[in-house]
Amino acid sequence: MKKFCLLILLFAAFQAGAQPYPSSYTDGKYVMVNGARLWVVLVGHGDPLVIIPGGPGEAHIGYRSFDSLAKDNEIVYFDAFGRGKSDTATDVRQYTLARDIDDIEGLRKALHFEKWNVLGHSYGGVVAQGYALKYPSHVSHLILANTFHSYLMWQANDDNSNHEIKTNYPEVWDSLMMIRNAGAVSSDPEHMRLYSEVPYGFLYAYNPNNFLKQGAKPYPHVFNSKLYYQMVGRDGDFVVGSDIGSFDYRKELKNLRMPVLIYGGRYDRVAIPAMMIKFKTYCPQAEFVMFEKSGHNPQVEQPDKLFPIIEKFLHD
Repeated sequence: MKKFCLLILLFAAFQAGAQPYPSSYTDGKYVMVNGARLWVVLVGHGDPLVIIPGGPGEAHIGYRSFDSLAKDNEIVYFDAFGRGKSDTATDVRQYTLARDIDDIEGLRKALHFEKWNVLGHSYGGVVAQGYALKYPSHVSHLILANTFHSYLMWQANDDNSNHEIKTNYPEVWDSLMMIRNAGAVSSDPEHMRLYSEVPYGFLYAYNPNNFLKQGAKPYPHVFNSKLYYQMVGRDGDFVVGSDIGSFDYRKELKNLRMPVLIYGGRYDRVAIPAMMIKFKTYCPQAEFVMFEKSGHNPQVEQPDKLFPIIEKFLHD
């Protein structure tokens, strides 16, 4: 699988035109969580809604379109351990799914919220599910966006992404096979370079033109590839391993008692619809929405439809 944070693609135009909102670069603060400084930016007023970014390895900067919800919600953006402006590990083995889950609870305590609403996107939804299952009394509402219920779904992501690349970018695939036959794995620089030749929009978008915005200034450590391969395995674009190779929430999701909203994108080639709809079986009490003109990021491709649904879910 090709692992990109949204880079400057998602937030460039928004940052340029959103002066009334706090800046991700300068208007945040550091809080101590489990011995590390995490960078936090608070936007808006109302019940807190924490946004857990994807990856694993993405910073919060690509999610500032959720400022649209700030009128009656306090949006909690943060860079998790090893991401963005937050502290990084001295040993990559410190990066684990378990720590990411417990850091959400540590962040809640540091910000002095009794309960909060939780939204996790992509890998962030993996963290959000784990958090809601471990700390249910502190979750008011749970939103799972374009995410994965198990390592089997993540593996299906790998398999589908590679099938799409092989079919539509055969020249890239042939080059990949050459270096893989010579012993290369996903985390090797040349392997990553070849994956980057496949445009982001091909696997992640309904309309790739939605991801062509330019112009934002750089943000530190937008994506941490060392963290990514620590958590998905050295060859995680083909065979998931490490933490991502073992998580499985399918049997537990039916036990969630807080309101749950799950949504996906019809053109998502990463959190694929064939697996997304299985959430209906594993979490039948949830509200489920499929966005018909979105890929992996409905907040970018169908914001006018998404944000009213989230507002209604949180405040009805």
